[in-house]
Amino acid sequence: MIQTEASGLRISVLASGSTGNVTYIETDQTKLLVDCGFSGKKAIEMLNKIDRRPEELDAILVTHEHTDHIKGVGILARKFDLDIYANEKTWQAMELKLGKLKVDQKHHFGKEKTLSIGDIDISSFGVSHDAVDPQFYTFQKNNKRFVMLTDTGYVSDRMRGLVKDADAYLFESNHDLSMLRMGRYPWSLKQRIIGDKGHLSNEDGALALAEIIGDNTKRIYLGHLSKENNIKEIAHQTVEDILLRKDTGVNEQFQLYDTDPSEPCPLFIL
Repeated sequence: MIQTEASGLRISVLASGSTGNVTYIETDQTKLLVDCGFSGKKAIEMLNKIDRRPEELDAILVTHEHTDHIKGVGILARKFDLDIYANEKTWQAMELKLGKLKVDQKHHFGKEKTLSIGDIDISSFGVSHDAVDPQFYTFQKNNKRFVMLTDTGYVSDRMRGLVKDADAYLFESNHDLSMLRMGRYPWSLKQRIIGDKGHLSNEDGALALAEIIGDNTKRIYLGHLSKENNIKEIAHQTVEDILLRKDTGVNEQFQLYDTDPSEPCPLFIL
């Protein structure tokens, strides 16, 4: 079959940051959200900005139970009768927070598993974060892959192998180390952020990306920036400088893109 633009994955990072996260992924047949860390009203506004409607959605996949990832999940699921996918421990941790749902809306999607929703193949993989059982996802259609990887304190060899050489990434660039160290957070919170179950710094994210990028890679979106401990321009420049030093082909073979905590990225096509 000849692939056309319309037949592939179309993706928008609706918002990414420490204040809330939600990503939209669609094909002609299937429309998904990954997480929804905003009110239902705000999420609907974001969808409208990319000319999409919540009643068209099929499902929401959840990465972990932190509020900046699940705040609007239950509201949207009830209002638009959406299926929700998460692993068993995450369900146990978030079910009361989501509110009343119908039994047939709840689906278990285990870690290190693969399933298909409509015409999108989705694989889950574990990350190292201070949630009960966090996992992120790769999405594939017509041999094109999009990987989401944020909310992790480090990127293990196993994780690198699972996500290597995807066509596009949403990748964590959470904090600038100098801003974090000099910032107003208490020391215990700073330790949590820089620890093995915290978040990737700009530098650590860039170094991990340098080992993951492949010939297929065309787009990298820098995500989950801290409101207090990062600035979009600093994150972009730091990652770009490291990838240039590593001779990865940044700005030639692939492009870096910024995300925003409240404004959607334009839909892109894989």
